[in-house]
Amino acid sequence: MLVATAVTVIVPTFNERENVAELVARTATALAAFDAEILFVDDSSDDTAAEVERVAADAEIPVRGIHRTENTGGLGGAVVVGLQAAASDLCIVMDGDLQHPPELLAALLARHAEGDADVVAASRYVGGGDTSGLGTAVRFGVSRAATWLTRAMFPIRLARSTDPMTGFFLVDRSRLDLDALKPQGFKILLEILARTDLRIAEVPMEFAERRHGTSKASFRQGATFVAHLTRLRFGKMSLFALIGAIGAAANLGIMWALTALGVPYIWAAIIGAEVTIVGNFILQEKFVFADMRTDARGLGRRFAASFTFNNVEAALRIPVMALMVETWHISSVLATGLSLIVAFFARFLFHSLVVYAPARRDRKGATDAEPKPDTATLRVIRAIDAEAMKPGEL
Repeated sequence: MLVATAVTVIVPTFNERENVAELVARTATALAAFDAEILFVDDSSDDTAAEVERVAADAEIPVRGIHRTENTGGLGGAVVVGLQAAASDLCIVMDGDLQHPPELLAALLARHAEGDADVVAASRYVGGGDTSGLGTAVRFGVSRAATWLTRAMFPIRLARSTDPMTGFFLVDRSRLDLDALKPQGFKILLEILARTDLRIAEVPMEFAERRHGTSKASFRQGATFVAHLTRLRFGKMSLFALIGAIGAAANLGIMWALTALGVPYIWAAIIGAEVTIVGNFILQEKFVFADMRTDARGLGRRFAASFTFNNVEAALRIPVMALMVETWHISSVLATGLSLIVAFFARFLFHSLVVYAPARRDRKGATDAEPKPDTATLRVIRAIDAEAMKPGEL
């Protein structure tokens, strides 16, 4: 007697109430020959979770729902929660907006059954695929540009992937280290493929038009994607450096503008430093150390530590800059640029090791303000190894 293949269909949702019943019905039909379940991981602010519960009562397929009260990691974070809670190692991830046709589920499973792939992705760009559901030419252009950029950044890992940003894919959970995944935003397949050496196969997908709801794509999501792509390819240190470079450019720009207005260069440097210290902290919170914030001290203490360190560093750096101007007779802008480069490594290590260090907890579970004790040497080595050098492409 043949045993039906067990599979969990993971559907991350955000205000998708109108789609739930149709998605469940079409999925049940497509997977009638399989031992399947649907697991909704819901971040909605409407009553999508209640609709999942209502539909589950009469569904022809087992339906479960997890409602998250904190949207940690965005859609990608929801998928990781689903992978952790799935009843089967064989998991299929698909969106809840019906742009991913449930009728393709069996094709994904059939391709995986051939035995030569750990991931089977539904691609809009492989032969037979269709992108009309993207809508406007602008969205199509942005999608293609993002795909080309991503494949260029990971030419080895993504050599056999034409659509690494698709949200419709099958994955063998047993091949993943779920604890190593640090998703930000909605490109979870990119996260999986970049961090894990997996065999990839694809099936063509006709990307459908949206039935209900609105697109989750936005400028903010685009910025999150670019930052996450940089983090994946180069590690935290490079993303920290990118933000530092933006801050340095802003610092120099502010200083140039103020000196052009007749402000003494020392005061111009101080004003530029204060503005960029605050700006850099905001960007680092969002794009560099977002995965470390949960275990670190509170926001106020993180800001205080960062602000204090950067001001102490600036207080030491600006006199050095002034000394270079007066003794080497170089421009104040050049001296500032040189001093910012020297300060970069100290800033990165301090933020990695102190500002975002895991907070120590006492026996009652209270958080101690001080990071866990450790030797300076081990902490430096660990920071360089864990933060600056991962993940790298094999």
